[in-house]
Amino acid sequence: MLRVAFWLTALLFIPLGLYLYFLPPDVASLVGVAPLWLARGSGGLLLAWGTFLLAASFEPDRVRTGGLVGGNLLLVAALAPAALRSGDALPVPVRTFLLGLSGVLVVLAVMAILGTPSRRGRL
Repeated sequence: MLRVAFWLTALLFIPLGLYLYFLPPDVASLVGVAPLWLARGSGGLLLAWGTFLLAASFEPDRVRTGGLVGGNLLLVAALAPAALRSGDALPVPVRTFLLGLSGVLVVLAVMAILGTPSRRGRL
């Protein structure tokens, strides 16, 4: 279950990072991203984080799992309040996507917590 959480999170972040990094200007204006460099920087960060998670999935331990859980929950803490408080500022599909992404990240964080290897198994 722990490797599944790593793989699903990586498979979520890598395409999203690539999409944001190569975001077309017409889509950026539709979504409301004014400085395109901000989308490119965010895409690069998500791509790097997804690649790290993919590499960490081959040998997960407590530290890497903590990074997965912490990263997911920090991203939810940034996305969910912004989507909830935006009201009419965000288009409905974008707001729904952000809330759905937050929900998926919370589920993956809980899966990683439940699948964390115990210390007793290694004694």
